[in-house]
Amino acid sequence: MFWVRFRSSVIIMAIAITALLLGGNVLFAAILTISLIGVMELYRIFHINKTLLGALGYLACIAFDFLIIYHYEQNNMFLFISFLLLLMIIYVFSYPKYRIEQVSIVLFGLFYVAIMLSYVYKVRMLDDGALLVWLIMIGAWGSDTCAYCVGVTIGKHKILPRLSPKKSLEGYIGGFVGAALLGFIFATVFKNQIVGVQNPQLAYAIICGVSSFISQLGDLAASAIKRNYEIKDYGKLIPGHGGVLDRFDSIIFVAPIVYALANVL
Repeated sequence: MFWVRFRSSVIIMAIAITALLLGGNVLFAAILTISLIGVMELYRIFHINKTLLGALGYLACIAFDFLIIYHYEQNNMFLFISFLLLLMIIYVFSYPKYRIEQVSIVLFGLFYVAIMLSYVYKVRMLDDGALLVWLIMIGAWGSDTCAYCVGVTIGKHKILPRLSPKKSLEGYIGGFVGAALLGFIFATVFKNQIVGVQNPQLAYAIICGVSSFISQLGDLAASAIKRNYEIKDYGKLIPGHGGVLDRFDSIIFVAPIVYALANVL
């Protein structure tokens, strides 16, 4: 199992690094694809992935991403209202085929997966985006690695044993400190390429530290959904890891935080 997970991790990292380096349309296509697969995995839990409701959800995700790439984000509210109205129309005129929780999860999927993941692309398109986008990886996957190492080594105090028995307070703190340190080191290495920030080491350490906190919260939120519906993984697309949502659950929460903090700091 270790080598299966390792091989999958190497492939995922290679694809992610390539997409982030190239940016532009390549990254946009990657984010859109991941979003659609993630939404499908979420819909599958509620048995709506192959229904009219699901199809409307996929179309809404595509429409939202294309509003971003073509700079029509001022129309987002119109999209959201239209999406909700169409959901209600399907719900009413097909009654009692769908339950209200199924309708709600279609709307939730747009925000939880597509909108949150779109911030990876939005961060990459910032002035320092070529560097800032790597803070998402540090705040999510770097934090996760640090938290795991510290938790396995000295973790004793469980924070939410009923939700995630293996996660400890020591691991949580280790992830936070480790991510902040990685952010500081990253800024130190590339400080000559960072513009518009007086103290990039401090700024990047803050961004990565806060991202770590949010990342681990996102991981717990994804675990809570799975436990509610008694499933181990969201899918089987990535051998040894599960589905897209199993691998990108922390990225989903970290990307908007990096975008917000990058604009503030």
